[in-house]
Amino acid sequence: MTRVVDADYLVVGAGATGMAFTDALIDHADVRVALVDRRYGVGGHWLAAYPFVRLHQSSTFYGVASTVLGGGRIQSTGPEAGLHERADQPKITSYYSDLLADRMVGSGRVELFAGCDYLGERTFVSRVSGQRYEVAERCRIVDARYLAPDIPAESEPRFGVGDGVRVIPVNEVVSLEEAPSQYVVVGSGKTATDACIWLLARGVDPDAICWVRPREPWMLNRALIQPDPAIYLGMFADLVQAAGAAPSLPDLFLRLEELGIMHRIDRSVTPTMAKAPTLGTWELEQLRTIQHVVRLGHIASVRRGRLDLAEGSVAIADDAVVVDCAADGLKRLPRIPIWGPDVITPQPVRAGFPCFGAALTGYVEATRDDDTDKNRLCQPSSYGNSLADWARMNVLGARSSAAFGAEPDVKAWSDSVALNPARIPPGYAVTPALDDALSRLQRSLPAGIARLDELSRTTPSVP
Repeated sequence: MTRVVDADYLVVGAGATGMAFTDALIDHADVRVALVDRRYGVGGHWLAAYPFVRLHQSSTFYGVASTVLGGGRIQSTGPEAGLHERADQPKITSYYSDLLADRMVGSGRVELFAGCDYLGERTFVSRVSGQRYEVAERCRIVDARYLAPDIPAESEPRFGVGDGVRVIPVNEVVSLEEAPSQYVVVGSGKTATDACIWLLARGVDPDAICWVRPREPWMLNRALIQPDPAIYLGMFADLVQAAGAAPSLPDLFLRLEELGIMHRIDRSVTPTMAKAPTLGTWELEQLRTIQHVVRLGHIASVRRGRLDLAEGSVAIADDAVVVDCAADGLKRLPRIPIWGPDVITPQPVRAGFPCFGAALTGYVEATRDDDTDKNRLCQPSSYGNSLADWARMNVLGARSSAAFGAEPDVKAWSDSVALNPARIPPGYAVTPALDDALSRLQRSLPAGIARLDELSRTTPSVP
């Protein structure tokens, strides 16, 4: 038999997006939510992430609006002393589990249906018991899975694998029982850099690492992506000021490198990839010790003792362990209206910071009645990939920020939410550094965003 669930909202996906939306929604509206996820609990991909993963950004910018992940703690030791804490996997999964129990289920207004597949047509089914569920026509559907990341543990290699070759997802590198003579790390993004740093920290010789980087990445300086208005807004003021004077996007990134905003691992190679996770300067120094870097495009196949790539082949050790870090963590799907006729589809609203976008969407849903007005306030942004994609992301994010920032109640709410990197908290003492950042932003923002818009439209988007 089919059980009818009493709910005003059916949120499909209990990862970061679904949790941030639900938290803000129930904080500002008296509604009941059915939260559905195919995994065994809340937390989304974090439940299957590699064990040494950490957030690449401050914990403060991640999670839900009501509860600051990590409590705003500052690191007191190590290479990032003075920077805000970055939560690891156990802290993140515990955070979401506690939120579910204390704020959501504990409120009596949220019911979790874990281990369930959404079938469409307002129906979902348990993968464990086979029990079917449905919600009434009045229930709004929220698709929090639209931009859900792929992760190595749940993705097949994108290349052929020959007999006798050891190819493992990054999760399994911690479980190796015998050290190979060579590690082949595949990927250009955050997961690959994490894998390299983890190997180096455990005494692996840099010369024993072969790093396959199909594209060279630009990465943000983590020290400038901090929940301090003077630091963050000062960085963004520098960025738009540089953009306004840049003759091209490659030139802009070089200017941002000189300003200390962007990093590249190899200064002799011009990057074409700009997903732009953050990177610490200490990590940059360690990554530069790896000299065996393969830049021959994507791997087509791996054979014993050899990599075949789009632009050539290279020899590897017969006993090499290939560590696959190349899953698509940032999806590049079309931007669609967040409020559609049949479904609400949360997407990033300002540039990056998807948890803030999901929470903002939940707040606007709770406080507005007209979907057209909601879409005006929450215009979807996108993720970076190529330099042009990155520029477009910042243009869309700036326009969206101007739209929701013009609404007094939304502005007041966003200033009170730690997820918002550009906020100036109520009662924050304005310092000379912040005063300078705000002054430069006021002068440079219009021309900088206009130039970014122009560059994003005239620069080819490299896949």
